[in-house]
Amino acid sequence: MTQIDSFKSKSTLTVGGKTYTYYSILEAEKNGLTGVSKLPSSMKVVLENLLRFEDNRTVKKEDIQAIAEWLVTRTSEYEIQYRPARVLMQDFTGVPAVVDLAAMRDATAKLGANPQKINPLVPVDLVIDHSVMVDSFGTPLAFQQNVELEYERNGERYEFLRWGQSAFDNFRVVPPGTGICHQVNLEYLAQTVWTKDENGETVAYPDTLVGTDSHTTMVNGMAVLGWGVGGIEAEAAMLGQPVTMLIPEVVGFKLTGKINEGITATDLVLTVTEMLRKKGVVGKFVEFYGPGLDYLSLEDQATIANMAPEYGATCGYFPVDADTLKFLATTGRDADRVALVEAYSKAQGMFRTTETPDPVFTSTLELDLSTVVPSLSGPKRPQDRVALKDVTRAFAEALPELSGGRIERTKLPADKQESRFVDEGATGVDDIPEEAAFPVKGCDYKINDGSVVIAAITSCTNTSNPSVLVAAGLVARKARALGLNSKPWVKTSLAPGSQVVTDYLTAAGLQDDLDAIGFNLVGYGCTTCIGNSGPLPQAISDTINENKLVAASVLSGNRNFEGRVNPDVRANYLASPPLVVAYALLGTLNIDITTQPLGTGKDGKPVYLKDIWPTNHEVAEIVRKHVTADMFRSRYSDVFKGDKHWQAIAVEGGETYGWNSSSTYVQNPPYFEELTMEPKPVTDVVSARVLALFLDSITTDHISPAGSFKASTPAGKYLEERQVAPKDFNSYGARRGNHEVMMRGTFANIRIKNMMLDGVEGGYTKGPDGSQMAIYDAAMAYQQQNTPLVIFAGKEYGTGSSRDWAAKGTNLLGVKAVIAQSFERIHRSNLVGMGVIPLQFKDGESWQTLGLDGTETIDIAGVENIVPRANVTVKITRANGEVINVETRCRIDTANELDYFRNGGILHYVLRSLVAA
Repeated sequence: MTQIDSFKSKSTLTVGGKTYTYYSILEAEKNGLTGVSKLPSSMKVVLENLLRFEDNRTVKKEDIQAIAEWLVTRTSEYEIQYRPARVLMQDFTGVPAVVDLAAMRDATAKLGANPQKINPLVPVDLVIDHSVMVDSFGTPLAFQQNVELEYERNGERYEFLRWGQSAFDNFRVVPPGTGICHQVNLEYLAQTVWTKDENGETVAYPDTLVGTDSHTTMVNGMAVLGWGVGGIEAEAAMLGQPVTMLIPEVVGFKLTGKINEGITATDLVLTVTEMLRKKGVVGKFVEFYGPGLDYLSLEDQATIANMAPEYGATCGYFPVDADTLKFLATTGRDADRVALVEAYSKAQGMFRTTETPDPVFTSTLELDLSTVVPSLSGPKRPQDRVALKDVTRAFAEALPELSGGRIERTKLPADKQESRFVDEGATGVDDIPEEAAFPVKGCDYKINDGSVVIAAITSCTNTSNPSVLVAAGLVARKARALGLNSKPWVKTSLAPGSQVVTDYLTAAGLQDDLDAIGFNLVGYGCTTCIGNSGPLPQAISDTINENKLVAASVLSGNRNFEGRVNPDVRANYLASPPLVVAYALLGTLNIDITTQPLGTGKDGKPVYLKDIWPTNHEVAEIVRKHVTADMFRSRYSDVFKGDKHWQAIAVEGGETYGWNSSSTYVQNPPYFEELTMEPKPVTDVVSARVLALFLDSITTDHISPAGSFKASTPAGKYLEERQVAPKDFNSYGARRGNHEVMMRGTFANIRIKNMMLDGVEGGYTKGPDGSQMAIYDAAMAYQQQNTPLVIFAGKEYGTGSSRDWAAKGTNLLGVKAVIAQSFERIHRSNLVGMGVIPLQFKDGESWQTLGLDGTETIDIAGVENIVPRANVTVKITRANGEVINVETRCRIDTANELDYFRNGGILHYVLRSLVAA
């Protein structure tokens, strides 16, 4: 790349006797970029990136000027090329990405080129954190037993990743059992300011990344600009392709005041999520500012940043301040790095103090931290916050829908709607009327609608934050001292985000207290939140399913979409870790936890939540005393080595992978079959049929579920045909390296509803003959007839995880276009990256207003000459011959995306580019 410096920004900075080259925003302002010092910090990171990569080809002078012009317009349709410093992956999304890279090497060899051309050009870290399941729990042996099962189930995947670790340059793997990728990123990988030796100079620049998990945004809490992308986008980025993006709007979120006694970071983030969802920030940056930041720890900031996908933003960014420096030092970063972060951030005008003037934002909103109250979110969306005092009533109101109509809505006035089960003054499950509770076979207790059967301290949202984990330990300590225990029907688990959590909980003696009430360590990874909650005890599962009960989970996660946590659990609530412990003690949603006792203590007196809730001072004292830099240095001193299980895995293969045709985990995908250097012309969609009609908020979990599946599903039948027993199915997430499983799992979520069918739940549709069948089977039948397919959907199609298989599966089923009222950012991009056209209805139009029923035939003309964001006419022919022409907006948003589409997908485009180079 030929460096051009139109605004004379290249400068030097000396820190601790060492000189660094950097691209100064303040110098660029003096030399023509008027006013850019007023930009939000997140936009300054984008500006620096353009200054550093200006080459008059991918980044031109006018691209940089467009950032300054944003200060006037505060919005833009201007396209830029952005290059992140690195890529982060977790194994669910990382395995298929490495599969694609291996397949690209095969394709490169077939084209007569050197397979080594397919190699990461930027640093890539893959953290294995999504594969541990909570099979064993409530026992000191849980961790050991779950680890052994993890390696037994995932041996093929781990062997493949070890091959990738040795075959590819710039590619590191953090072995299982280390922690969640986002916490490993926060505590070790991220540097806030990155450095690179180039042409005899050490260049300093902001640490930036994209990740194959949507919660990559957590690292924005330490001023590292990063967001989630699909695996296919991440592969392109690691292979040297810039991320094409429109200059974003930046919403400023002003925080004032101070959190009250007893309020947790989780309560705050659920409030923030609710507010931002209502405002509408999809595709936008959110940046937090204001005096309230002085009262938030960096871990609190990371908790808020983590939830950016839940409030719909590209990222939730916090600028560098004194607490950033403190966190870097506390987590064992080198003193020279901490000094560089301080000096660089101040030199660039990116260091926040109480005197920092407010930046220019597209729009703003404000929250007084003192107004935040204890909260949960549920029963099936993260943005649906419920004040703790209202949970019982809200669950009763949601119960008729959750039960699928089995239960009629109560006739009580709203202010009396506590529960149809519990009489006033009830103190526990024994007070539930006999006809409403159901005995569990072989046990001396009963369960009912609203019974909490899973209480899980899990996922990256909270397990990055010592304050809430210590609070959970103190709740356990106080409950234990008073003689309370978790209810026997509750599956309890503790899955910390890193091994350091175990160190400080053990040092404080709190792990013993958690163990005593069932919260034993089950593993280090993303368990319950991703669907790896493991099976419920069989007797409890049977009671739920035989009586069609609406059982509940309370988890400290960030996702509670339908069918995600556990197939037996219909109501799922996000909560802080201490509230997770409290609900394990209570065991039900049918009792108001804020006014009714949790149980009876060993002294015979009722115990209330207030009796076991720790003070802020108690929490802070333990954090101050027991969270030390030495813990972080020790745990991360040899982070890539792994345990004895990892080290024992044999590595086979060379620069290309030796595919095993009998493997049910890793197979060579069909994307590059018959690939030629010249792409075939794209063609119009002619006589397509409708595969599904969906309503609003179809998530990537609906499209490509991550959890367990049964033998009766198409994926289960495929595995049984290959002599895999149901107990060894593992999960869809773990099987993402095998396209045959994932095709069969596409649209196979147990809670998805295709409105072509009346009242049917699950992945079903009408086949070519009009009969009901699995979506996969119908798609294959249409493929045999060479019939293309389309999908219609409502608003926010593709909400949730940055799941590339939601687009890959859609492509492999033969879907040529998705026509929706709106798309979530990552999934829209992934569809384009797999050669599927996203089309958006104009405001006020939908498949419902058109009266579609799925029997229609669809034609989309002009595809060969399509341009970004153009109007596209969709011709709809009803079964009776009536024709409707509907004008839609093409959501291929940029010129680069159009290139990807015309090449059949982003990977095809990149492969051809690399081979031709």
